[in-house]
Amino acid sequence: MRWVVTGGAGFIGSHFVRTAVTEGWADHIVVLDALTYAGNLENLEPIGYKDGWEFIRGDICNPADVEAAIGSDTDAIFHFAAESHVDRSILSAADFVRTNVLGTQVLLDVARQRGVKRFVHISTDEVYGSLALDDSARFTETTPLNPTSPYAASKASADHLVLAACRTHGLDAVITRCSNNYGPYQFPEKFIPLFITNALDGTPLPLYGDGRNVRDWVHVDDHIRGVYRAWKHGRSGAVYNFGGDCERANRDIAARIVELLHVDPALIQRVADRPAHDIRYATDASLAKKELGWIPGPIIDERLPELISWYRDHRDWWQNIKAGAYRDYYERMYGRRGS
Repeated sequence: MRWVVTGGAGFIGSHFVRTAVTEGWADHIVVLDALTYAGNLENLEPIGYKDGWEFIRGDICNPADVEAAIGSDTDAIFHFAAESHVDRSILSAADFVRTNVLGTQVLLDVARQRGVKRFVHISTDEVYGSLALDDSARFTETTPLNPTSPYAASKASADHLVLAACRTHGLDAVITRCSNNYGPYQFPEKFIPLFITNALDGTPLPLYGDGRNVRDWVHVDDHIRGVYRAWKHGRSGAVYNFGGDCERANRDIAARIVELLHVDPALIQRVADRPAHDIRYATDASLAKKELGWIPGPIIDERLPELISWYRDHRDWWQNIKAGAYRDYYERMYGRRGS
């Protein structure tokens, strides 16, 4: 069994690769990653140079790089590679359109040409848009796509391309849409690792607006195990939502981090809200539970302490990131340099 994992040095992709290699999900895994700002080979250090995987630095928008990775005997592609931060997409959407739309089409074309047996496309619940705070509804796989940000729009476009390849060309493809992920090795511009690492440094925690925005949180380990089940049991052409059944307001997560780290609550500082900030995400994972036998694990309230311990124990990892590629962006967005 030979797999290609795009974006396998990023947060979610590297967790998938580490688990797949450790638990023997495939005989050989090729990690294809361009190592842009969020790609980091340190994320793969826990599996070292064990047999069963190799790394290729390449761009999914470059057909030659994709062909070199896929070869002639790839059983499955797991497409994690994406520009993925909403704030960055608001500053400039060009990279998001290039990677998330054009890159996905390049992968689909080569996958068809090389006879790849299954294409698993990892998407996001952000393609559905936003729900009202006083609404009990949750996103299902049939919820119309209504993306708000350039990032979400680029992912929705990619979803449509995958389904078109499935319907027009008969490519065996499955799409997964996850709610907000959290866990070790998450790039420190994201909400939870940003707040944890800033709190560990005693620096301000920038909370958008009034912090009432609600997200459904799912641990990255639960998510990637859902992706594996989608590859193994999913119907071709199907979409599966993965959510944690765990809606929490951003301000409540922020307060809990402050409480667990015993820092001054005054570190939480409200900043100007993001343009068109989605107010609530809530993901119905009933289909994945029914068809894939997937269930989420413990909720974020139970897992935050162990996650905080991880970031405390891996200070060198995130400090190196903040001091390097992340620093200039951090200064533009929050008015001070990361340390």
